[in-house]
Amino acid sequence: MIRTSLLALFFALAIVFVLPWLVLWTIIRGNPVFMYMTAMKAVRFGNRLVGIRVRMAGLENIPAQPCVFIANHASNMDPLAFIPAIPRRVGILVKKELFRIPIFSTAMVRAQFTPVDRGDRESSGKSISSAAQMLKDGLSYAIFAEGTRSPDGRLRAFKKGGFTMAIEAGAPVVPVSIAGTQKLLQKGSWIVRPGDATVTFNRAVDSSEYTLESRGELIRRVESLVAAALPPEQQPL
Repeated sequence: MIRTSLLALFFALAIVFVLPWLVLWTIIRGNPVFMYMTAMKAVRFGNRLVGIRVRMAGLENIPAQPCVFIANHASNMDPLAFIPAIPRRVGILVKKELFRIPIFSTAMVRAQFTPVDRGDRESSGKSISSAAQMLKDGLSYAIFAEGTRSPDGRLRAFKKGGFTMAIEAGAPVVPVSIAGTQKLLQKGSWIVRPGDATVTFNRAVDSSEYTLESRGELIRRVESLVAAALPPEQQPL
């Protein structure tokens, strides 16, 4: 419980006392890169603060051009392990409820994060189209393709939104396997435990070989690549 409180306090203080200045700097400069990179450094420091070690593998598989990083989702710790591991600025599809948080919401807008209403199919479709356009303009995206956390850490079926984006933008898909985070913060619990997480970037898949009609084949291929790099206890049933 002490680790959880420490991590929450660290991020709360950062949002209240540091983030406003970063947002102001971003507005003045018209560029979110400094704010984003500083935030990623803060997240990595927060991980170390509570004894979480993130190991990365397969960085050489990340293509030079804009791409869609598609990962499994086993725990609320996933964003803290996964996003800072990506060696470039990325956009993220974020549930719209988080955009109600003062200061934090302004920072997400400036960082070009995209709000998604998972309960509204039409609104969700517009968000995907907006993200696809930013992908074409050069901003990579990170997506948890299961849509929500797995209840037991095992890989679940992927939803189509991220793959639609990739196909529409003609961007490569990088399958990402996140292992061990379900032990650090279990679903339904707020207790953060120290330990190791591994983020594996698997070989990229060329989405230009697929159409919206053959999207299911792309989904199955990426699912299999993500699953292959997961430990037995996270393999799909």
